[in-house]
Amino acid sequence: MLKQRHQVFVVLLGLADVAAVAAACYGAWAARLWWTGEPLPHSWEGFFKGPLVLFAVPIVIATLTFLGLYRPRRDRSLWSEQGQVLKGSVVSFATIVVALWAVGSGFLTEALANYQGPKYTGWRLVSDPARFQLAVFAMALPVLLGSQRMLFRLALRGMRRRGRNLRYVAIVGVGRLGQITARTLSRNSWTGLKVAYFVSHHPKSRRETCIGAPVHSGLEELEHTLEHNPVDAIYLALPSPLAGRMPELLRRLERFAVDVRIVPDVHPRYLPQSMQVSELEGMPILSYRECPLYGLGGFTKRLADMAGALLALVLFGPVMLVVAVGVRLSGPGPVIFKQKRVSLGGEVFKIYKFRTMAHVHDEQSPATWTQRDDPRVTRFGGFLRRTSLDELPQLINVLRGDMSLVGPRPERPELIERFRDDWRGYMLRQHVKAGITGWAQVNGLRGDTSLRKRLQYDLFYIRNWSLWLDVRILFLTAFRGFVHSNAH
Repeated sequence: MLKQRHQVFVVLLGLADVAAVAAACYGAWAARLWWTGEPLPHSWEGFFKGPLVLFAVPIVIATLTFLGLYRPRRDRSLWSEQGQVLKGSVVSFATIVVALWAVGSGFLTEALANYQGPKYTGWRLVSDPARFQLAVFAMALPVLLGSQRMLFRLALRGMRRRGRNLRYVAIVGVGRLGQITARTLSRNSWTGLKVAYFVSHHPKSRRETCIGAPVHSGLEELEHTLEHNPVDAIYLALPSPLAGRMPELLRRLERFAVDVRIVPDVHPRYLPQSMQVSELEGMPILSYRECPLYGLGGFTKRLADMAGALLALVLFGPVMLVVAVGVRLSGPGPVIFKQKRVSLGGEVFKIYKFRTMAHVHDEQSPATWTQRDDPRVTRFGGFLRRTSLDELPQLINVLRGDMSLVGPRPERPELIERFRDDWRGYMLRQHVKAGITGWAQVNGLRGDTSLRKRLQYDLFYIRNWSLWLDVRILFLTAFRGFVHSNAH
């Protein structure tokens, strides 16, 4: 019954994706007809060939299937799916263009030859009807796909909160870990995962209930319990002293067609990053900690940093010139203040900022944060700090590769040496490049605020990094990242 329900939802989701792709195709085609003034086709085939719907729909659906976007996603975040949808849209668009070329489609050449409208000189994306249609389609596809999937998931979550479309699970383990697992599932009712009962991690158990759910026997009667009380999934939440029994339990559970998930008995503070499982010649390898920006992710982030920094320098260039003049008139000293900071992998670099203090301290000065109403800060410097304009020269650091547009704020080496032993997980901030703005900053954690809170937000960013999260942070920075009451 559960598999049948899942198949129904997959079919519904697939039909919704088909509708979204078709809407993107016909929307791009309609935009082209409106832009060029072309008439509607005379034959019915033209209503399918012109919008490219026969190419786009199967390619996009196949790409989404390959990326695993039709698998159950009860306990995954909406934003992670949006990132996968964006990736699928990019891959699908590239595949469509290659497919048009591979089959020898005259879509590009015939469209330009048959175009009878005014000829535009210059950028071919505007002057060529076919390329214009493809460009509109490339923008519309991720928007429509992402929107409909967001609505679909929100509708499912609403149903599950009301007690429909549930999956029942059994938790093996009645200790601290098993109780934490049950409470976590209960708090996240949107997953639709409901604890049916517990199985004690002891051979036998006299307990009848555990945090409100019944306890059915112990490990000796595990098979008997599952046969008479079938569930959809099993969560193994064994205390660490019983970890050696895990292979035996997994072997015993092979008799049952249920999903099995293992909850490791490790405190969350020791899991600062998402773990990944890989395999080398049949040997499973659990990656406990690694930089999230290896490979393609780091490459795309670097490209985005360079493009964003160049664009920001063009936009804020006049502002920087005005600020430079104001700093020069505010008192003696250099316009640009340089100081040692630490970035990716503990590498030390010199950060660039507009000088905001009357006196520039050397590298031997005590490592302290600026206090509110600090007497060293000039009147003009205070304005720069409140508006974050003093940090605009860090765009040069981004171009040089010292920093990123988004990441944890860089600290002085002396402060890092002080905090690395006092604050667990602090050095994990060095797994990504320091940034001009970050998740902590857009959430108001600037200036003299809680270091613990800032660290929590920085580690959240590292665990959940994606290019989409960077775009979201940059968007939030425009509204609440420049001016803030905590900036001083």
